[in-house]
Amino acid sequence: MIDPAAELPFFYGSISRSDAEQHLKLAGMGDGLFLLRQCLRSLGGYVLSVVWSLEFYHYPVEKQLNGTYCIAGGKSHCGPAELCEYYSKDADGLVCSLRKPCHRSPDTPIKTGVFDSLRDNMLQEYVRQTWNLDGEAMEQAIISQAPQLEKLIATTAHEKMSWFHGKIPRQEGERRLYSGSQPDGKFLVRERVESGTFALSVMYGKTAYHYQILHDKSGKYSMPEGTKFDTVWQLVEYLKMKPDGLVTLLREPCVNQNNAGQTPAVPALRTPRTNGYTPPPKVPGASKILAPMDRQPLPMDSDEFVSPYADPKELKDKTLFIKRDKLMVDEVELGSGNFGCVKKGVYKMKSKHIDVAIKVLKSENEKAVKDEMMREAEIMHQLDNPYIVRMIGLCEAEALMLVMEMAPAGPLNKFLSSRKDQVSVENVVELMHQVSLGMKYLEEKNFVHRDLAARNVLLVNQHYAKISDFGLSKALGADDNYYKARTLGKWPLKWYAPECINYHKFSSKGDVWSYGITMWEAFSYGGKPYKKMKGQEVTAFLQSGKRLECPANCPDPMYEVMNDCWIYKYEDRLDFVKVEERMRSYYYSISKKPPTEASEDATKPKSED
Repeated sequence: MIDPAAELPFFYGSISRSDAEQHLKLAGMGDGLFLLRQCLRSLGGYVLSVVWSLEFYHYPVEKQLNGTYCIAGGKSHCGPAELCEYYSKDADGLVCSLRKPCHRSPDTPIKTGVFDSLRDNMLQEYVRQTWNLDGEAMEQAIISQAPQLEKLIATTAHEKMSWFHGKIPRQEGERRLYSGSQPDGKFLVRERVESGTFALSVMYGKTAYHYQILHDKSGKYSMPEGTKFDTVWQLVEYLKMKPDGLVTLLREPCVNQNNAGQTPAVPALRTPRTNGYTPPPKVPGASKILAPMDRQPLPMDSDEFVSPYADPKELKDKTLFIKRDKLMVDEVELGSGNFGCVKKGVYKMKSKHIDVAIKVLKSENEKAVKDEMMREAEIMHQLDNPYIVRMIGLCEAEALMLVMEMAPAGPLNKFLSSRKDQVSVENVVELMHQVSLGMKYLEEKNFVHRDLAARNVLLVNQHYAKISDFGLSKALGADDNYYKARTLGKWPLKWYAPECINYHKFSSKGDVWSYGITMWEAFSYGGKPYKKMKGQEVTAFLQSGKRLECPANCPDPMYEVMNDCWIYKYEDRLDFVKVEERMRSYYYSISKKPPTEASEDATKPKSED
């Protein structure tokens, strides 16, 4: 996972305050000389170290509710680079403006922290253990949800550290410290047998001292009256630099020979929701572990993340046409359109029942509508991705019915317009990143959607989006970059790229344009693009070089992505590989902390790391 500051030549990574001051000394100690480093106190934060009048000043860079970065009491910025650029022009509360970056020398790499070196393997193991995902499903889970997953595994990362000895009594901890040499600062962390809390044991003057690690109601760890940290391992790293009330600095770990390769513990689990039956495991011989209670739901917690046919036993029975007796249709309508209506239902599979949405064709509808529905079914039946509504099958009975995965929270535009005060900007970024993952998958499969819009993005829940409605989709030949539509029909012109409108040429690059419009809708919380303009007015508007204005509160980097999706010549436009990469990079940069925690941090007084 790439740190958003990794490309800055004055970013040093996980170095101590004293190391930062040493680098600044070697660079000449000029007024306004500065560097940036990781903040040890909180995950994803930074510290700006500045020189003024031969003195050092250290400013923690924290996060606000919307995921932007700021120095306490200062203005918010979308990233560490933008923050440093701002303070190079205006001191705005600092001792001086940032005048000269202290660049790393060619032989000084960015220093990775202890967690950085463990993170990727721990992410994979956590996803494998918690959701029984592997292969492509694991990769999709990590790509889309790494910030939240990182926060989860960070709380158990101490279990991978050489100094952690698990649940042992005090006497055993002393025995291990006294084994071998006993230098000052030799230490270990153990889990207290009687209470489940942690204790730190350290040698000084051939004597073992024991300290309880406090764990407060907000989840922070600290020494008594000491600095608070998100995790145990951050506290330990800090105590290597400052004693913070201990008799000595922590220096040499008392190595636990038994904990190498241990799997971090999975947090407490929710009680399974049975709905009258017990779902079978998605993977033969393994039970799905449900979501921990102390976090927001992730897409992987939903049954819709993995295909209903992930079980090989179910895959044997997969066909395009399904029997009517396998389908229970509810009278509750989820929506309607020219084709007919969408109803709620249940599909009875061999070993489980799944909730489905059923698109029911009106009996009086003409043959063309039926053909379009059949075409949609044939296309969707070939697709399998966590961020695309999967098609279960077709059923021909009292009416032609298209059976799809359920996305109970409904269309994105309606969801956002009715919950403007409940959905954060970060949440919108999360959902639009998921849409980019689904569109990248379509691009890789040589499918063009042709009708990507917020109305055709359905939500499983507030944090899980899926692309739907493939009625206008078309599979491209292996050597084709676009196809030319023969008939005009009812087209969503306000979502179409110029080459689609003018020449009826459709490609993944045209879908990229539509993605930009869908982004605009999302960040406008369900707003309608181009207001009351008609088709010809929109065409003239675009030809003149004009584009939709940035929605209120939309982050600048997100509007930049929109504008790059709206490059007039499709040859110069981004593809979905680039779109997804940029969405992921920005989403990761703002998602290191949950919003509530970022909000709490923003109200704290300025303090040093």
